[in-house]
Amino acid sequence: MRRGARHNPDNRFDPLSYEFEVKLAPDEARPQIIPVQARSIINKIESPDLPIVYSMNPYAGCEHGCLYCYARNSHEYWGFSAGIEFETKLLVKKNAPQLLREQLSRPDWRPHPIMLAGNTDCYQPIEREYRLTRQLLEILLAYRHPVSIITKNALILRDVDLLVELSRLHLVHVYITVTTLREEVRKILEPRTAAGARRIEVIRRLREAGIPAGVMVAPIVPGLTDNEILPILKAAGEAGAQAAAYTIVRLNGALAEIFETWLREKMPDRAERILHLIAQCHDGRLNDTRWGQRIRGAGTIALTIERTFQTGVTRYLSQSPPMPPFDLTLFRRGGQGSLFEGMEI
Repeated sequence: MRRGARHNPDNRFDPLSYEFEVKLAPDEARPQIIPVQARSIINKIESPDLPIVYSMNPYAGCEHGCLYCYARNSHEYWGFSAGIEFETKLLVKKNAPQLLREQLSRPDWRPHPIMLAGNTDCYQPIEREYRLTRQLLEILLAYRHPVSIITKNALILRDVDLLVELSRLHLVHVYITVTTLREEVRKILEPRTAAGARRIEVIRRLREAGIPAGVMVAPIVPGLTDNEILPILKAAGEAGAQAAAYTIVRLNGALAEIFETWLREKMPDRAERILHLIAQCHDGRLNDTRWGQRIRGAGTIALTIERTFQTGVTRYLSQSPPMPPFDLTLFRRGGQGSLFEGMEI
């Protein structure tokens, strides 16, 4: 079983950290499912960098093991490390469906598109068993509430029936993240995700079903994946993608240590150059918390990436129809019993 992180860095909230006596090699670590009762499920997004108001994450921690994942830092708030524990200590918010119903039934709730997930992937492997994402989609359909989904897992195809109904009502947008099309890179950078070619096929399948879908080229890692911007956009455009977005990698908090440790182990001959190029996009630092620049970067390399991306969008996606706007007028505060509840797919 492949893991991404090679160690567990110290938790910055040391008094809340868990101590484990058994030390396993990274790839020997097995996942531990931890059921939790969440206090809320809809999170208000304060970032001016994101064009969406709310997000919803049924799981904390993610078995995908992507080395660059900014969500790793949030695992420290639960008392775990952002390293291997992020990939193996998986928190399941089992009361998420109940919390969503309660929130959407409040008299003061006003419909806005909710991003599912936005932090950890809502279609990570444990979704096969727990089906929380599917339950949340059933509720959103019953309430006629808009949702935007971002994932890198082909498991989303299981829920095409729900997505077709949501798209018929103009209530869903889907973005499939594609970081690399090279399997030799994907297997070590994002070890437990779907292959890049498979993700392109997911875009094709979604579009064939009439579901609005785009591609998220993210994060772009200078010196490692920046040469794949055009091939990814070309493949996504041929699959029918209607929109595209991108981010440049940034290594905030524990991510800098996790990523650098991984990079020096897996790519020792390229490590210094890649780290240097990342820093060049963030004013000489690996981390970047500045609104506006933290996602897209700044400087010559970031500008080259932006121009390459825009060239690809113009060349390969300009003939695609735009994403349809969400319909906020259909919202039903009380909802109704979903036709899909209890159905096995």
